[in-house]
Amino acid sequence: MPTANSNNAATPGDDSDLMPRPLAGRHAFVTGGNRGIGAAIAWELADLGANITLAARDEAALRHQSQALSQRGDIAVTCQAMDLREPGSISEGMAAAREELGPISILINNAGIAPAAPLAKLELDSWRETFEINVQASFLLSQAVLDDMQRQGFGRMINISSTAGLRGYPFVAAYVASKHALIGLTRALALELAKEPITVNAVCPGYAETEMADNAIRNIQQSGKTEAEARAILTRGNPQGRLIQPDEVAATVGWLCLPSSASITGQAIAIAGGEVM
Repeated sequence: MPTANSNNAATPGDDSDLMPRPLAGRHAFVTGGNRGIGAAIAWELADLGANITLAARDEAALRHQSQALSQRGDIAVTCQAMDLREPGSISEGMAAAREELGPISILINNAGIAPAAPLAKLELDSWRETFEINVQASFLLSQAVLDDMQRQGFGRMINISSTAGLRGYPFVAAYVASKHALIGLTRALALELAKEPITVNAVCPGYAETEMADNAIRNIQQSGKTEAEARAILTRGNPQGRLIQPDEVAATVGWLCLPSSASITGQAIAIAGGEVM
């Protein structure tokens, strides 16, 4: 499964040593930053000069990714193991991150889960957990960084939603409902904070080359399909006929974080090859 490419890091003598650093000194907090889209976003923001806190439940994976990111040498990187289902864990992790790298300027709410089940078999506990991680955690994290952003006079909140926040899909009702809710939260906060130097946006990838897509492909293969056939089924909703790459999502997130993107707020930007328009 492709995650962030380690070759994003600067190497001696290459042109990246001379790249501008518009986010230099900014502290970016990225949930689900240990793999896939979250890891790609962390690399992108690091390339733009931000210091990075990676947050997830898997402490070993977090440490591995943070060590790789630290090889850049020109930014500060830390990681915080936290359970996004637990408000106490969120507040403790945020406080620790702030103590290590200072006030938070950029929040990337990327972590999410997508349980699959027909409505008749969807359990209430699964529904609740999906909303706890996909929506409630984003609300709590946004609330936690608001004071930092107001004091700094700069803030970027970016929620990684999905095309499932813009349309429906069968057998993932909890996921679809939670991603619609996340876009609603994005739009409400964008209006609430419109008079402040803080923007709030959502990025909505289609099926991306991540562990979630790998699991979906394996599930399709259980019906007797080959991997190629399963991949074709997964990508048929994308007019370009392909999976989205994590780096494509990361590039859009990086653009939204730039100081020059101050007028872009309340948007739900689809990165999906034309699947939704």
